[in-house]
Amino acid sequence: MSPSEAPEPGAAELPAVAPQLRALRRRASLTLETAARAAGLSPAHLSRLETGQRQPSLPMLLALARIYGTTVSELLGETAVERDAVIRAADMEPTAAGGWTYWQAGASGRGMQALRVQVPHGSQGDIVRVHPGEEWLHVLAGRLRLRLGDGTHLLTRGDSAHFDSLTPHRIAAADPDGVELLFVHTLLQSPTATLCLGPLTGGTP
Repeated sequence: MSPSEAPEPGAAELPAVAPQLRALRRRASLTLETAARAAGLSPAHLSRLETGQRQPSLPMLLALARIYGTTVSELLGETAVERDAVIRAADMEPTAAGGWTYWQAGASGRGMQALRVQVPHGSQGDIVRVHPGEEWLHVLAGRLRLRLGDGTHLLTRGDSAHFDSLTPHRIAAADPDGVELLFVHTLLQSPTATLCLGPLTGGTP
C-alpha cells in the first residue's frame, strides 16, 4: 500500500462512505472547496475521501455530518428504521453501571443518545473523560459539580451545560443525596461512544 493510500490515523473500520459523502455535499449545495474549508481539510483531501482513496476518521465523519446537516448514520448509508417518537415512562427500564442509574429517554439507533441519569455522591472517583462529540446536560434535582477543562462549575436545579466533549470533563454529585440529570450526547458507532458516562453494563471503567 502506498503512503497516499494509507488510512487516516484513527480511521474507522466502516463501510465505504465515499458515495454518500459526495451526494450529501451536493444536497447541501456546498462546493468541494467550501465544505473542505468548513471541515478543516484541503479540497484535495476531501476529494480523496469522496472517491474512496482515503477513509475518514470518526471525528471527521462527525464534522462532515454537522456541515451537511445530517447524521453519521446517513453518511454511512444506513437505512433509517421506523421508530416510535414517544418513549413512555413505563417503558424506561433502569440500568445500573459504575454506581450510576440510567433510564433511556430516547430511541436507540439515533445520532444522539438521551438519558435520565441518577448520580450518587462519590461514585466513579476522579474519572476524567475525553471523546469525540458534544454533550448537553440539564440538572433536574440536586447540585452537579462539572469539571470542564481547567475550570470547575457548580450547577443547581434548572441549570444546563453544552460543551464539546473533546474538552476533558468530569461529572460528580456535589451533595450527599446525589444529583439527577437529563443528558444528551452525540453517539458515534465506535468504542469511544461509551466514554460519555461509562459503560451501560458492568462496573466502573
